[in-house]
Amino acid sequence: MAEDLRLTGVSKRFASFTAVDGLDLTIAQGEFFAVLGPSGCGKTTTLRMIAGLEDPTEGSIHLGDLDVTHKKPYQRPVNTVFQNYALFPHLTIFENVAFGLRRRGVKDVKRQAGDALDLVELGHLAGRKPAQLSGGQQQRIALARAVVNRPKVLLLDEPLGALDLKLRRQMQIELKRIQMEVGITFVHVTHDQEEAMTMADRVAVMNHGRVEQLGPPSELYETPDTTFVANFLGQSNLVPVRRAGTDGDHVVVETHGQKVRVRRARCVEANDLLLGVRPEKVRILAESERTSPHLNVLTGGVVLDASYLGVSTQYLVRMPWGQNLTVFAQNLGVGERFRDGERAVLAWEPDHGFGLAGDADAGVDDELVAAKG
Repeated sequence: MAEDLRLTGVSKRFASFTAVDGLDLTIAQGEFFAVLGPSGCGKTTTLRMIAGLEDPTEGSIHLGDLDVTHKKPYQRPVNTVFQNYALFPHLTIFENVAFGLRRRGVKDVKRQAGDALDLVELGHLAGRKPAQLSGGQQQRIALARAVVNRPKVLLLDEPLGALDLKLRRQMQIELKRIQMEVGITFVHVTHDQEEAMTMADRVAVMNHGRVEQLGPPSELYETPDTTFVANFLGQSNLVPVRRAGTDGDHVVVETHGQKVRVRRARCVEANDLLLGVRPEKVRILAESERTSPHLNVLTGGVVLDASYLGVSTQYLVRMPWGQNLTVFAQNLGVGERFRDGERAVLAWEPDHGFGLAGDADAGVDDELVAAKG
C-alpha cells in the first residue's frame, strides 16, 4: 500500500526540553491512525510538525513522495481539525464549509460544499450561523470544512475533547464512518484511550517524546510491551513475581509462596518480573469453590470494596502480601456476589497473563497509584 505520511528521525527541542525524540512513523494511505498519550508526551507537537506549524529540530517529513519538512502549512496537502473548531461566527454554515473552496478558486462550490454537509448529515442547517448549533454539530461542520478540500491527510487534534461523554461516543462512531466513506488518511491525536481503541486501525502510544508501542488496538491491549502501555491503555493488575522455572510453553513464576504460570511468548527474559493480568480476565471465587487445575490461582484474598456498575461489578481485593488487585465481574445473574470483608480466591487462564519488567506505576494516574495500596 502507498505511503501517505512518513516521519524519519523527527525530533523537536525547545531550549533544553526535548518534546519529540527521534520519532520514526509510517502511516499508510487511507489509514485511521491514532497517537495516544498523556499530556506532555509530545503527541500534539508531532501533529503540529506534520501540519507545518512547528519546524522539526531534526529529521524529515514526507507526504507521499513530497518532502514537506520545511514547507509552509499552506504548501502541504493537509488540513487540521482542532478542539475549538475555529468556525467563522459571522458566516453561515454553508459559507464556512465553502470558504476553502472559494479561496482555491474551485468552480463547483455549491455541489462540493453541499456534498460535504450531506456527508456529516447537516445539509438542512446550511443557512444557520455557528452560534445556533450545538457543540456536536459545530464539530461536524469543522470536519466537513476540512474534508471538502480533499487533503491527502486530515489531522485531528483532540477534536472531541469539548463534548460531553454521550455525545463524544456518538461522534467516535461518526468520525469512523466519515473516514471510511471519504478514504482520506486520518491522524488523530488524543489522550482518551477509548477514542483511540474505538476508531483507529493502529495506535502509537507515546511517552516522553517516544513511541512506547505501535500496533492495532487489540494487540496493544492484549500484549503490551511495557508497563506504561499496560497501565495507560486500560487497567492492569501487575503483581511482583520471581521466575521459578518452566512448564512446557509456560514460565512458572512465584509470588509470596504461590506459583502461577505465564506463556513463554508473553514473558520477557528476566528473573524479577511483573505478572500482568487485565481485571476482566480474572474470576473471583469463594474459597470453597473448586477450580480447574489448569487455571492460575491466588488464594488468601479479602474483598475491600464491591462496586455495582450495572454491566459488571468491580471488586477491589486485598492479597496477603498487602497488594490490592482489581476484578471486573460481568453481571450474568449466575454465581454469588461478594460483600466487603469476604474471603476470596482469584483465578485466570495462564494464557491471559503477561510478564513485563519495569515500574508497576508507569502510566497510572496519581490518584489510582494511591488507591492500589
